[in-house]
Amino acid sequence: MDLEPGDDATPATPAGMLAARAGRARARQGLSLRALAEKLGYPHTYLSRVERGEQLPSEALAEALDDFYRTEELFADLLAVAAAAEVPPYGRRVLEEEKRAACIRTFNSSVVPGLLQTDDYASALFTESMPGKDAKKVALHVATRSHRRAMLDSATPPQYWALMDEAALRRPVGGAAVMAGQLRRILDVIERNSAVRVQVIPFSRGVHPLLGGSLSLLTLQDGETFAYVESFASGASANTPARVVELTNLLDVARSKALDGAESVSLIRMCLAGYEDGIGSS
Repeated sequence: MDLEPGDDATPATPAGMLAARAGRARARQGLSLRALAEKLGYPHTYLSRVERGEQLPSEALAEALDDFYRTEELFADLLAVAAAAEVPPYGRRVLEEEKRAACIRTFNSSVVPGLLQTDDYASALFTESMPGKDAKKVALHVATRSHRRAMLDSATPPQYWALMDEAALRRPVGGAAVMAGQLRRILDVIERNSAVRVQVIPFSRGVHPLLGGSLSLLTLQDGETFAYVESFASGASANTPARVVELTNLLDVARSKALDGAESVSLIRMCLAGYEDGIGSS
């Protein structure tokens, strides 16, 4: 049975406003979710989640809704606001600068970098790391990350260089099946997207200067480089030349301890085999 929009169906948030407008626009057309799904070419279950405020639409769906309802860029604009609202205030500048970046270099010490995460991995990560958040809030965070990830599949993706500690491969976020899917995703992106490079710092290389946090360096089209450092519940940006040089040096030292691309792929495949064995024996 299709869920029809109601006045109390969604909260007064940007994502809730988007969901409510989508439901009202469909109701004005006298369409069921299945009928709309047929016209737009999207699963009705996906449209239902969007209208319930459980998932943000993709950019493509937002554009399709604007075209179908002739609402100019209403849904595209609401999507941009909703996506930004689900990011902590200290991370919103990164969200904006990512869109203009020509090159993104990033390091994560204990988890897979955000733009490489699968929805299942991100959901498990947010569920465990955000105690007290309800399922709908977690789903919105996952949708925001998925929305950001789409830039790697665009016609002109930025150069993306991801460096991660071996701990990110070994830590079983969500269990063996989720990790297997996550590592397959990384291998797939490396294989089909020449703009993406992934390197792993193995435990055998010892310590490095970026243990315990994450660092992103975003070089914009005009050559300006913006740095962002994040810990478990806070973040700070830097764009002064001295600070950017300091952080770039730290990233370079860490990268000097990493495996090369082929060696990193081999380690990822080895970890993937271990998770697949775990699935088979469960």
